[in-house]
Amino acid sequence: MKRTGIIFLTLIAQCAAAQNPWTMRQCMQYAVEHNHEVKRVELQLDNYKANKDGAIGRFLPAVDASVGAQYNFGRAIDPETNGYTDVSTFYNGYSVQASLPLFDGFNRLHALKAAKASLLMGHQTLRLQQDQTALNVMQAFANVVYYKEMVRMAEEKLKETELLLKQTKVMEEVGRKSLADVAQVEAQHAEAGYELLRQDNLYASALLELKKEMAFPMDDSLTVWTSADSTMTEDVPSQFCSPFHPALLQNQYQMQVSKHEWHQARASLYPVLSLSTGLSTTYYKTLHSGAGQSFRNQLNNNMGEYVAATLSIPIFNRLQTVTGIRRARNNYRMACEAYQQQQLELEKLSREAWQDWQGYLKQTEQMEKKVEADSIAYQLTKRQFEEGLSTAIDIHTTSTLLLQSKATLLQCRLMAMLKRQLVRYFQGEEIWK
Repeated sequence: MKRTGIIFLTLIAQCAAAQNPWTMRQCMQYAVEHNHEVKRVELQLDNYKANKDGAIGRFLPAVDASVGAQYNFGRAIDPETNGYTDVSTFYNGYSVQASLPLFDGFNRLHALKAAKASLLMGHQTLRLQQDQTALNVMQAFANVVYYKEMVRMAEEKLKETELLLKQTKVMEEVGRKSLADVAQVEAQHAEAGYELLRQDNLYASALLELKKEMAFPMDDSLTVWTSADSTMTEDVPSQFCSPFHPALLQNQYQMQVSKHEWHQARASLYPVLSLSTGLSTTYYKTLHSGAGQSFRNQLNNNMGEYVAATLSIPIFNRLQTVTGIRRARNNYRMACEAYQQQQLELEKLSREAWQDWQGYLKQTEQMEKKVEADSIAYQLTKRQFEEGLSTAIDIHTTSTLLLQSKATLLQCRLMAMLKRQLVRYFQGEEIWK
């Protein structure tokens, strides 16, 4: 019953999703939650967390235990007398030891700092991938809206040409139009039908692309909200690119990682002082002989402890340390250059996005006027055609111009919306939330 209820609720949710149109924000949120590339980056982020835990663990002592058993036959050393014997013996040893580096040139400290910086970089990489996924979905969503509106306009044009064809045939019957006029209108009707089929195919392809970017099931239906009127005419932003943009922070943390890795390489020049302690005991028995101490007594009597301090001084390792330091230093400098280059690139892209946004807003205003004028011209030409003052070619010309103007207006509105979202993105906002 519980499983049946879950399936029923899932079906209800799918039906509701199929009936209610998806907004652009809902599509972006769905994609961020289900996109495979985002999930891959989330797993990589968990690896960074594991590296950080491992770096913390290096400050703890290492403890290990060992158990060994040895069977000797033939000539061997007797552990009781430390002399040679020819009898078969059984030897069993137990040991527990712990070791802790006291000084390693701050290698562990810089490893921990590098792991922390890598974790912060992983968070920014995840956010960057989420934003990129949202931007891809936003572009795909705009294409779906565009082609869906083009399908609607093509359907309207097909209905208009169909009605015009009926009127022209009636006028031809009463002698007001010729067969040539009827043929021209029939050609326009066929062209409108072809355009509708073409726009339908483009809309289907755009919808498949949107589903792919969203990681949405291909077999499920998806209906999008087709309103493209909100161009958001807001004031000029105070800054074009935020210093807290995830791409900048990612490069900044990468620079910190490279810096600490460089210090780690330099730590190889210092001596390493470590402290170790241990506990060991043995059991020994001569086989085929009943003499000898018991297992418990031997463990107690043979038990020994030790404490040791070790100082390792690097002298020469075939230039491996020097070359490692050189590579780490170059990696740090390359990270600095990448950070500065990313700053310039984001500044350029953010200014371009703002300029394009303002440009499309102005183009939208002009295209609205052009659509209004083309619509008046089409209606007047259509009336003149009915009165015999214009030809079918004139109607086709004005109708094509009107359709092109509407398509350009729709494109300007959608591009203004996309560029506004890009402006918000470069200002550091999470556009998918």
